[in-house]
Amino acid sequence: MAYTYTAWLLVIITEFLILVSITKAKVPAIIVFGDSSVDAGNNNAVSTLLKSNFLPYGRDFAGGHATGRFCNGRIPPDFISEAFGLKPAIPAYLDSNYNISDFTTGVCFASAGTGYDNATSAVLNVIPMWKELEYYKEYQNKLRAHVGNIKANEILTEALYLMSLGTNDFLENYYILPTRQSQFTIKQFEDFLTGLAGNFIRNLYSLGARKISLTGVPPMGCLPLERAMNIMGQNDCVENYNKVALEFNGKLKALVARLNKELHGARLIFTDPYFIFSQIIKKPSLYGFDVAGVACCSTGTFEMSYLCSEQSPLTCSDANKYVFWDAFHPTEKTNRIIVDHFIDKLLKKYR
Repeated sequence: MAYTYTAWLLVIITEFLILVSITKAKVPAIIVFGDSSVDAGNNNAVSTLLKSNFLPYGRDFAGGHATGRFCNGRIPPDFISEAFGLKPAIPAYLDSNYNISDFTTGVCFASAGTGYDNATSAVLNVIPMWKELEYYKEYQNKLRAHVGNIKANEILTEALYLMSLGTNDFLENYYILPTRQSQFTIKQFEDFLTGLAGNFIRNLYSLGARKISLTGVPPMGCLPLERAMNIMGQNDCVENYNKVALEFNGKLKALVARLNKELHGARLIFTDPYFIFSQIIKKPSLYGFDVAGVACCSTGTFEMSYLCSEQSPLTCSDANKYVFWDAFHPTEKTNRIIVDHFIDKLLKKYR
């Protein structure tokens, strides 16, 4: 009987300490929306071919565990969470190994393969952004039931919301499928996506979010998959795609400036990964890399998801020498360098 009482008391004390730490933190939680650049494993629970919950994915993650992150280790939200003094890895909302107690200080709703455009998520049957928002609403209700309305509202208002997506809208949708090309020029499509991004942020704001970091797209013409297909260009970066990335990022940056004026009390920031990522690719040795043109996994040219197999004898032994892990995603080392580049900006604004 005494043992049961002691165990119960320890649970109560632990919950109390968590709430105290949340109260003291200026950013009590990190809440994540987007695509594979930030997906912690939600696609594990989705009927899609786009998964990474198997080795060699996750081989450098804590315990060598494949979580569903499209990386050999951690992804940007994990490093951001750690920098704010929170957990070193943010759990995926649909991961049955976690519950609302784990999600109190951070949760990820992102889905690999998704985009601002619902048509993008339909390509590989992944979670569209409207559904990510529905899961967030569900999370809000669970959080209120767990910690009470007052504490939940404080967490939801003071949390830092990360949004990272857009690449798939261009590379899996616009440049591959005919529908959007028949409706929009590329500049019009950029505007279309920017409008969708603005609507999503307004919806988040209406649900209580105030601190929002909107991340732009990388130099997507330099992804190993795009370089491998650029045969006529000697497998160099596809500069037209990079030009589009720069244009789109400029429009997202302008959107953030507008929304900061439009939404009372909102504290939005635009995070641009393009230039640091481009610098790493152009001068990899400056950052301790040996290879930037191909990825670590298998041949490093077109493999990702199930094609990035543990059985491949070609997969590199040291991912730290490579900028890219698979044909579409950076290694943990690259993720850390990119976050280190802008984390001071986030900490200065929100901590």
